[in-house]
Amino acid sequence: MSAASALRPTELFPLPSGLSLSPRLKLLLTFFRADLTVRPLDEWQLKSALLAFLRDPPLSLPLLPDSDLSVSRLPDLQKRRREEPVASGVLHVRDLTFLRPRKGDGEAEEMTREQEEEKYFEWRNTLVQKLEGIELNLEGVKFRMTVEIPSSDDFRTMKKSWEDFYSSELLNSRNPVRKIAKRPDTIIVRGVPSRWFAETRVSSKPSTLVTHTIFSALGKIGNLKIANDDEIEAKGDGASKELISGLNCKVWVQFENYDDFHDAMKALCGRSLEKEGSRLKVDYDVTWDREGFFRIAQYEPAGNNSGERDSSASVHGRRKHHTSRIESDYRKRFRD
Repeated sequence: MSAASALRPTELFPLPSGLSLSPRLKLLLTFFRADLTVRPLDEWQLKSALLAFLRDPPLSLPLLPDSDLSVSRLPDLQKRRREEPVASGVLHVRDLTFLRPRKGDGEAEEMTREQEEEKYFEWRNTLVQKLEGIELNLEGVKFRMTVEIPSSDDFRTMKKSWEDFYSSELLNSRNPVRKIAKRPDTIIVRGVPSRWFAETRVSSKPSTLVTHTIFSALGKIGNLKIANDDEIEAKGDGASKELISGLNCKVWVQFENYDDFHDAMKALCGRSLEKEGSRLKVDYDVTWDREGFFRIAQYEPAGNNSGERDSSASVHGRRKHHTSRIESDYRKRFRD
C-alpha cells in the first residue's frame, strides 16, 4: 500500500527533492453583466467587492489573502454581446485547517479518512452553491458570477470519466469473447517547472532520474516519459517562444497497477506543487491517458525521416513482435 492511499484531503504530501503537494480548493470564476449599462469594467473594484463578500458572513473564509483571488478583463469588450462574459478570475482557498479534526474533541479525533473526505466534499459543494449566480453591485453597475471546479481538481468526476470511457469501449467491442474491462494506468501532468525536476547544480533541464524518484513516492512506476511543455507558448511569435521555451515540462507516468494509479491521481487532484525555499505555488494540470501513449510508443520507429518509412517501420515492428510470439509458442508446443 502506497503512502498516497492514506492521504487525507487536507494533508500536505511530501515528495523528494524538497517538493510537496499542498491541498487547496481552486475555483474558476466567470463574470457577466447583469444590467443594461455599458460602463467600463473596473477590475480592482470587482476584486475588492468579491473579497469583501468572501470574508464577511455567511461565508467568512478564513485567512484569504488578496493574492489568492485574481480577476482580469476579457479582450475586446466592446465587440462582445450582452450575454457573453466580460471578465474571468481564479479563486484559491488554501487554508483548509478548519476541516481537520480538532484536538480535544473526542468525536472529531475518531473521524476516519472517508468521513473527512465526505466533510470536505460537502463543504466544497456548499461553497460552490453559495457563490454560483451571485450579483455584485459596483456603484450601480451589476455583475453576475458563475463558478466552476476545474476538471483536473475534481477526482470524483475524473474517475467517473475513465469508468464511463472503458465501459463504453467494452460495450462497443466487436469480439464478445475478449470483453474484459480495462482500467487506466497512466497519468499525464502538465505545467510543472522544468528546473524543479532537474539535477541540482548540473542542468536546468528536467532529469528522468529525478522525475522518476519524485513520482515514485506516489506508487510503483512501470514507465515514465518527460518532455518540454511548450504548446501554449508556441501560439506566440517565434521570438517570445525562444525566450520561454523549456520553462515547463510535461510528464507521462505509467504505474505498475491500477491501485497505485488510482491513489496517485487522487493525491494529485486538488493540490498545488510547492518547493522548499520558494514562494511559487504551481497549479499544474493533471489527467489520465486515454490514448495509450506508451502502447503506441512501442511501435514508433527511432527515426522520423519520412512518413512512409515511419509507417513501414511500425508495421514491420508489429510483424516482428507477432512472429516472435508464434515462434515461442511453436517451441513450447513441440518441445522434445
